[in-house]
Amino acid sequence: MGLRSSQREFHRVVAIDGPAASGKSSVARELAGRLGFIYVNSGAIYRAITWYLLEKDINAEDTDRIAQALESAAITCCIQASESRILVDNVDPAAHLRDDRVNESVSRISRLPLVRQIVGQKLHERARSDDLVVEGRDIGSVVFPQTPYKFYVDASPEVRLRRRAAQGERDEIVLRDHADFSRSVSPLVIAEDAYVIDTSHLAIEAVVNKIMARLKQMGLQIWRCRD
Repeated sequence: MGLRSSQREFHRVVAIDGPAASGKSSVARELAGRLGFIYVNSGAIYRAITWYLLEKDINAEDTDRIAQALESAAITCCIQASESRILVDNVDPAAHLRDDRVNESVSRISRLPLVRQIVGQKLHERARSDDLVVEGRDIGSVVFPQTPYKFYVDASPEVRLRRRAAQGERDEIVLRDHADFSRSVSPLVIAEDAYVIDTSHLAIEAVVNKIMARLKQMGLQIWRCRD
C-alpha cells in the first residue's frame, strides 16, 4: 500500500488507539518488542507536560500562562531500552506521571489545542528517526492519518472498569471516557480504516498475535523482529 508524500518523511508507524483500560499500553509495548520497533506512549507526553505545568503552579484554565510556559520549556524525547522517554527541561518526570494531581488534571491539559500540537510535533520528530508503535487516542485519526497500520483496541465498559479498579483508579475511567469522546479537538474516534479488536476476553499475547497476523497480511516487512 503506497503512502502519500506527506507520510514518506516518516519511518513506519503502527498506531494503536483506544479508550482508557482497553489494554492498548500492554499491547503496544509487547508489539513493539516483537517487531523491534520503538514503543511510544503518547499519553506519557501529555502527563509530562501536565506535571511540568503543575510544578509551575499554572492553572489548567490559564491558557496564556500555559502558552508562555510551554514556549520556553525544553521538551525532548529520548530512547531508553527501546522505549521513548520524555524530558522537560532535562528532568525525567516518569516517577510522577501517575501522581493523583496529574491524574486529576491531565484531561483538562490534554484537550488544549496548543498542547495537542506540541505532542503531535514530538511524535512526528521521533517518527523521522525510528520505526514506531505509538499508542494513544488520536494516533491513527489525527497524528499519523496516512499510516496504513492502524488498530483500535477496545473492551466492554465492565471489563475496563475492572481493569481500572485493579490499578486503584475506580472512578477515572468514566471521567476519561467523557473527556476523550466529547472534546472539541481531536476526540477519540475509530479511524475509518482501523482494524478493531475487542480485548475483553483476550490475553495480551492473543491480541498481539492478531495484530502481527494483520500486519503480515498487509505486507509489512519486519527486518529486525525479535522473539
